Amino acid sequence: MVEVAASVNELVEPSSVLKTARRIVVKVGSSLVTNEGRGLDEQAIGQWSEELAVLVKQGRELIMVSSGAVAEGMKRLGWTSRPKEINELQAAAAVGQMGLVQMYETKLRECGVGSAQVLLTHADLADRERYLNARSTLLTLLQLGVVPVINENDTVVNDEIKFGDNDTLGALVANLVEADALVILTDQKGLYTADPRRDSSATFVHVARAGDPQLETMAGGAGSGIGKGGMITKILAAKRAAGSGASTVIAWGREPRVLQRLCEGEAIGTCLVAQTGKNQARKQWMADHLQMRGAVVVDDGAVDKITGEGKSLLPIGMTEVSGDFSRGDVIAVRDARGAEIARGLANYASSEARLICRKSSADFERLLGYAAEPEMIHRDNLVLSRA
Repeated sequence: MVEVAASVNELVEPSSVLKTARRIVVKVGSSLVTNEGRGLDEQAIGQWSEELAVLVKQGRELIMVSSGAVAEGMKRLGWTSRPKEINELQAAAAVGQMGLVQMYETKLRECGVGSAQVLLTHADLADRERYLNARSTLLTLLQLGVVPVINENDTVVNDEIKFGDNDTLGALVANLVEADALVILTDQKGLYTADPRRDSSATFVHVARAGDPQLETMAGGAGSGIGKGGMITKILAAKRAAGSGASTVIAWGREPRVLQRLCEGEAIGTCLVAQTGKNQARKQWMADHLQMRGAVVVDDGAVDKITGEGKSLLPIGMTEVSGDFSRGDVIAVRDARGAEIARGLANYASSEARLICRKSSADFERLLGYAAEPEMIHRDNLVLSRA
């Protein structure tokens, strides 16, 4: 075990990262999905689908971020090298996406698990409403036991196809759904202190802290002419995922039963451990908000439920709404005397909150024109204020 890993064991045992994870984002690279560009690898996708199905049936929630649309499109169009023109990349993505999603749907259905295609762009995650809508859709699919298969919407984005790579997309999805872990399956065993193809003295990194600056100096360039990423994109993705408390495992995608073995607690590949837990990271972010765009005042019964029983805030317990805030903003929760008792992420904008104040969730559709979350602030998105 190399020096960068020396103090990680103080945080967590690497083998427990996936063993205890309930919500997992899996990213698989183009070279694996398409067998180095020779068309979709039906056997490999079938094996991963079998593993995903087993884990879903165990009660875990799995999201698949899969590269391969451009590479499959190239194969179907008879192109031997990745095009550079945006319109050609988008055309290849459009052609290849058809085969990619069909393959996953077929293989997952054969294993008794439903699937869904979700195409994202950077704009979806940059815009507040679209971000929250994407999050709600993904969480609903997971609750239904469906495996979302995510790719970037390459046919409509510009700037040379935009998140930059699917390692970054995998990390952003992990943050979006507040995943417990991110698994990046690649054509390498994991991270080495140097490129083992060029340096025979390279040492394998079994575990390290996500975000450790040494990791970026170790990472080499892209390993394949088919995909866009290299080890550096995986290191940066792990750093990004750690921001929401998700640890990352980088492992060889052709390792037999790799996902199941990881979830059984076997240490495979390189584990990059997040320094803060998922709930701690989110709630610390909310607690550190210096400026909030609004607040709700609640009755004594709601105060007792929130502070004494750890319950969500329901609109029926709200007596007043102040400020101008949007869905997803951090707002204060105050008691009748004006003291802040908690803060959290609003499920409704201030204009909607005023309509449902003191109302039961049974009235929401009549008042708002639609029925959504029954809570104003869900307990998972609520942090008690310091005394």
